[in-house]
Amino acid sequence: MTSPPLKITFLGTGTSSGVPMIACPCEVCASTDKKDKRLRSSIMVQSDTTTIVVDTTPDFRYQMLRAGVKKLDAVLYTHPHKDHVAGLDDIRAFNFFQQQAINVYANELTQKALRNEFYYIFAEHKYPGIPEINLHTIDAQTFMIGDIPVTPISVWHLHMPVIAFRFGDFVYITDANKIEDVEKDKIRNAKILVVNALRHKKHISHYTLDEAIALSDELNIEQAYFTHISHQLGLHETVSRTLPPGKTLAHDELVIFS
Repeated sequence: MTSPPLKITFLGTGTSSGVPMIACPCEVCASTDKKDKRLRSSIMVQSDTTTIVVDTTPDFRYQMLRAGVKKLDAVLYTHPHKDHVAGLDDIRAFNFFQQQAINVYANELTQKALRNEFYYIFAEHKYPGIPEINLHTIDAQTFMIGDIPVTPISVWHLHMPVIAFRFGDFVYITDANKIEDVEKDKIRNAKILVVNALRHKKHISHYTLDEAIALSDELNIEQAYFTHISHQLGLHETVSRTLPPGKTLAHDELVIFS
């Protein structure tokens, strides 16, 4: 399936604690550089007619306001961790102005978490004004949201299965540290790859910056952007100067096209 031209907005590029981290006195958290201010990780993917958000972080409300989003067609979930699902309640505004339920796509593991954490959405007798969603199960098959084809890719966050997504020549991976070869084939030769790069030091469930660079080289990626960044990685400008060609630290409000 052919993808239309896409606009991708980085709604947030920080790890679960965000940057700055509460109470942290380090130079990154104290930085006045706007690029060192990172909300929790999420992107928005848009064609001329369709708007998709990947993950509703605890910062979802502000992310929507900051990006001036007036229309939302669907939400895709990568996995059930709190920093990726906590903002679901705030889709109520889109329900109100669009006068319709929002399509939400997730695997069964994430659906279970949503049903637990937002039990009132799924109650038999619903309180007026609660979020209205149409919940869809993601499997291995490519599916369409509006005019945008979405290909799920299975990756691993230590022992947790996480869904990455390919939209045409653009791939988004968050919260991963291992990808099986058969799934790597779904990514290979994409023009743009976004992948988590938590810090320099080895981590139990995230790629380091060096590992993310190596992955993008292995998969023959033309342009890689790194996200889900912690304050431990260092100052945006300092780290950026060390990166090889075709490798870029993403930052909040960055817009790219695919």
